Formats: sequence, C-alpha cells, structure tokens
Amino acid sequence: MAGVLAIGHFAPSGSMLVAGPLGALLLLLLARVAGLGAGDVGLARRSLRRGMAYALCCAAAVAVVYVMAAWLPATRSAFLDERYLTDLGAAVHTAFVVIPLGTILFEEVAFRGVLWGLLRRKWGGIPATLVSSALFGVWHVLPSLRLNRVNPAVTDLVGPGPTGQVVAVAGAVVFTAAAGVLLCELRRRSGSLLAPIGLHWAVNGFGVLVTAGIGRWS
Repeated sequence: MAGVLAIGHFAPSGSMLVAGPLGALLLLLLARVAGLGAGDVGLARRSLRRGMAYALCCAAAVAVVYVMAAWLPATRSAFLDERYLTDLGAAVHTAFVVIPLGTILFEEVAFRGVLWGLLRRKWGGIPATLVSSALFGVWHVLPSLRLNRVNPAVTDLVGPGPTGQVVAVAGAVVFTAAAGVLLCELRRRSGSLLAPIGLHWAVNGFGVLVTAGIGRWS
C-alpha cells in the first residue's frame, strides 16, 4: 500500500492506471494466502446484486446533491478546483478511466476489502472499521498537500500559506476518515465492495464532471 501511494504521488502521470489494478490484485492474492475467502473481501457472488443496488442508490443521491450545490451560488465555489477546470473530454476520461482504475479500485480493495476483512476476522467489525478508516484518512495526507492553493473555497477558508496548508491537510484527513467509516458501513450492510465503490466513484467522478461543467458554462 505504501508503494502504491508513493507511485501515485511521485511517479509520472498515468502510472496509477497500472499500479492501482496491479496493487489490488497483489492484495487479493495476499488475502487468499491469509485464508480470506471472496465473501471476506466483499467479492462473493451472492452479494453482488445487493451491492449494486446500494451503489446505484448512493450514486443517485450524490448526483442530486451535487447538482443542487452547483446551482446554488453559496456553494458553487466549492467546485472551482483548478485541477479539474478542464475541457469536457478530459473530465470524462478522468471520471470514467483515471478515477476508477487509478484511485477507487485500489483504495476499495485495500481499505474496505482486504484490510477490513483481515481486521474483522481478528478483532471484529467495529475495530476493523475504526482502524481501516483512520488509515484511510492518513492515506490522503499527500494528495491534499496542495488543497489550500488549488481550491478557492478552501483558500478563502484557511488561507494559502503554510498554516492554511496544515489546516487543510488535517481537515482532509478527518473528513476522509469519517468518509471511510461510512464506506465501511456500506460494505458491512451490503456484504459487497460494489456499495462503497459506487459511493466513492460518485463523490469523485461526479465532482470532476460537475466542476468541468461549471468551467465550461460559466
């Protein structure tokens, strides 16, 4: 996991499209060696339909919230992130290729699949959720180092300087750790990785698409 994180932050652009799926496969092999079955990592066939239903409901809810937030002037600035104010074609590629393969596949297999399954078998569901979610928050330290400089809403809130960076990173860690708890609960209730994958993609993917849409039409 540390190796994949380093590749994602320091390696050339596009490296995660290979490292993410390969890392997920290696973690699943590790889980198999450790004695976990398909159900333990959220990939059992019997839970796929339930997981898909959860995923679709979550994606629909996120889409509605994003459209409303983008429409309201008070919340529209949250979408003005210079990393994604790009042309629509690039945004579609990012949302449907880069994010699923380069981010979500590995993170969900790692945190809500293998890690959660291993911890749950050893300590139970609640400790597995707490530890997995805390590590998921720490996982986002490197990706959030520039957050207070590339997102105007965050810049206005904490400032563009070093202090603002620390506050923004700490906020990102807390927020993503809390999100990790929700994603773990979706995994537990549905019995499938499809549920957290659906919500995770909707938050990231729809965010890129809405940001690009605002940039295109503003």
